Amino acid sequence: MSTDFYADSADTSDGKVFTVSGQDWDEIAAGMGDNDAAERVVVNMGPQHPSTHGVLRLILEIEGETVTEARCGIGYLHTGIEKNMEFRSWTQGVTFCTRMDYLSPFYNEMTYVLGVERLLDIEDQIPEKAQVMRVLLMELNRISSHLVCIATGGMEIGALTVMTIGFRERELVLDLFELITGLRMNHAFIRPGGVAQDMPPGALDQIRDFVALMKKRLPEYAALCNANPIFKARLENVGHLDLEGCMALGLTGPVLRSTGYGFDLRKAQPYCGYETYDFDVQTWDTSDSYGRFRVRLNEMWESLRIIEQAADRLARLEGAPVMVADKKVAWPSQLSIGSDGMGNSLDHIRHIMGESMEALIHHFKLVTEGFRVPAGQAYVPVESPRGELGAHVVSDGGTRPFRAHFRDPSFNNLQAMGVMSEGGQIADVIVAIASIDPVMGGVDR
Repeated sequence: MSTDFYADSADTSDGKVFTVSGQDWDEIAAGMGDNDAAERVVVNMGPQHPSTHGVLRLILEIEGETVTEARCGIGYLHTGIEKNMEFRSWTQGVTFCTRMDYLSPFYNEMTYVLGVERLLDIEDQIPEKAQVMRVLLMELNRISSHLVCIATGGMEIGALTVMTIGFRERELVLDLFELITGLRMNHAFIRPGGVAQDMPPGALDQIRDFVALMKKRLPEYAALCNANPIFKARLENVGHLDLEGCMALGLTGPVLRSTGYGFDLRKAQPYCGYETYDFDVQTWDTSDSYGRFRVRLNEMWESLRIIEQAADRLARLEGAPVMVADKKVAWPSQLSIGSDGMGNSLDHIRHIMGESMEALIHHFKLVTEGFRVPAGQAYVPVESPRGELGAHVVSDGGTRPFRAHFRDPSFNNLQAMGVMSEGGQIADVIVAIASIDPVMGGVDR
């Protein structure tokens, strides 16, 4: 038997050895041909690293302490959420997408539900109370998300007090989420047609107490950080990216607003009645990590303003419906829950089990099969804490999404990592990443 096509041992061990870590082969071959190839040091930072803001892998080419080239390695948190949604009903899809960007779950639910409601052509039938509750929950969520961004960013540069007080306040927000939705994260509370259930007794009083407390606590962040010379030295002129760069890369959110451009979808393309609330879009003019920190801090104050207005409206809407009146869409079909806090009320069970066979059949079909959505496609973006979050929802006329694809701002904003980091110090890479505030669950999905 001929062995001409087998490699000799020398063929596999002699000559130049290439370590390939996710680039085009042409680039590697061309780069390794340079005389200074041996002087380059390529290091991996992450994904098991306390300061890469999640399971993010950074491939850094360094010369001394200076980063000459930086790349992202993503995909370590891929969960197949979008594909799984194609095998569930329209209402069940909320349970999947809420887990993507796990620091701002209500926004994932909101953009998906708005797309479904547009396809159903029921946008103008959503009860006012449901819309106000959605706004309230989203703004509470904006505060909790920004607190985590500032807390983890502080921890990564050694400002441990910022970390401890950031998580202290976030706990209060999660307690409110648990009171209203029953869960601290992954709520699946915003449903096509409204929200899952009404506000529990005493919730508005606790929300007002929280707002009053936050007005005392937020100045602590300003006192610790705003004029702190060490904090400013670590953030000012680090991760710089001007408006032209943001526009070229499709960056949105605090990163874009830190350049002085006040683009906010709540004002530019209002949804859920945001045009009826009094608040200001916060901007800064430094285009650096410090500006992004100040934008997020100021946005928490604006969120408190919106929460106060929403709480006042909810007080006037006591007893109003929180789900669309169309029984072919509304699910849960009976929003008063049982005395144990779970399941439907005894009155509803008595009706569907003992009085009306049609009601039982309808309930069974709605829960197991779901409602049909007219064929078409919709994209309704929302302003998440990280920027423009949108769901491109496609229906073929069935009871399940034909396709659901999300434009997650963390994914788009992460493109700027290389531009912000190259030419700077290794230590500044951490600051640049923290100022982008990527959530890898949203990046990888």
